[in-house]
Amino acid sequence: MKIKKLNIIITLGFIAIIGILIAQLMWTRQAYNLEDKKFNQKVNIALMEVAEKLSEGKTSYTENPVQNIANDYYVVNINNEFHPIVLEYYLKTEFTRFQINTDYAYALYNCHSDKMVYGKFMTTHQESPSNKVINFPKHKNLTYYFSIRFPDKTTYLISSLRFWYLLTFALIIILLVYVYSIYTIIQQKKFSELQRDFINNMTHEFKTPLSSILLASEALNKQDLVQENSKLQTYTSIIINQSHKLNNHIEKILNIAKNDASGLLLKPQKILLLPFIQEIADTIQHKNADLSIEIDIENTTSIMADEFHFTNIIYNILDNSIKYCETKPVIKISTYKDSKGLYLKFKDNGLGIPAKNIPHIFEKFYRVPTKRSEEVNGFGLGLFYVKKVVQQHLWKISVENNEYKGITTTLFSPFSI
Repeated sequence: MKIKKLNIIITLGFIAIIGILIAQLMWTRQAYNLEDKKFNQKVNIALMEVAEKLSEGKTSYTENPVQNIANDYYVVNINNEFHPIVLEYYLKTEFTRFQINTDYAYALYNCHSDKMVYGKFMTTHQESPSNKVINFPKHKNLTYYFSIRFPDKTTYLISSLRFWYLLTFALIIILLVYVYSIYTIIQQKKFSELQRDFINNMTHEFKTPLSSILLASEALNKQDLVQENSKLQTYTSIIINQSHKLNNHIEKILNIAKNDASGLLLKPQKILLLPFIQEIADTIQHKNADLSIEIDIENTTSIMADEFHFTNIIYNILDNSIKYCETKPVIKISTYKDSKGLYLKFKDNGLGIPAKNIPHIFEKFYRVPTKRSEEVNGFGLGLFYVKKVVQQHLWKISVENNEYKGITTTLFSPFSI
């Protein structure tokens, strides 16, 4: 993915999450305001009921006897004398009926002392705090009235909106995770680009001297002195063969680096499996005299695949089966179909793979840490390439250890013919 495209996706995602978070905060604030309004309405109705009962229906109010002086402070005009114990009883009854479940305190105006007489602090807890003192100011133009104060109103409203605050907190966490993920992706992309640049530079630097070695060794091999000396001819052949092998490794690294940047270009076509695999098997057997390959594939079985990359898949799988076998290599290639698709299996008699290492064998540059791996030349790129090609074909690949010896590699194609 290009840097510019990635930056656009990151920016859009960041803007979207910030927008959702702002909207959530606005909704939470609106929900708080609605809850506050609902609380005030319930308190007003409850206090009107209390005022009606205290006046015993003798007084008709031309205006609302309940005044909301402050956010948590209410004054109720009665126009009639009343007893504090009766007031407390009615307050408890009406607040319970309207489900006003928060602490409150009440005070009464004493016309003889011209002061507010502190009544009682009512709490939803079992014990009321002895040192809780609430301030109640005196009001003009009122003779028989009482005041109610809700000191924990804000806490009560917030507790009733726990879901909204939890959701907001979750969104903040998601935003932080998103920012961290983006930071990690950018760092990984930078690392991947540095790695790819290093591989490209390294392999290109290797190819120049390697080409010179190949030209010189091939020219040397044609000399009469070398042709007449079997030992010299053997040595030059080793140099040429090993140089070609090293050149193939370098080409593989270059192709993988190129494919990482641009992706594989596939040209799928219908391939008859039996003659296709038989030709590859014959070629490999010419280079490995001890190799035995058994092919159990029907003549009509075919698959849609890119010929070049599919060839490389089979070469890599067979080459690994040969390299990691300490006895005479025996490989059985077979297919079978079910309702899901076509299965192509490669069963060998090699060393096998420890179960803990199987999930990692398709990773770039990964090699199973065994003594045999140290003896066999390689960069850990073969199976990484195989996995990449399999994914590009929309296939699946799996590896499992056989019951007694070796492994079975399975290619699954859901688009078999």
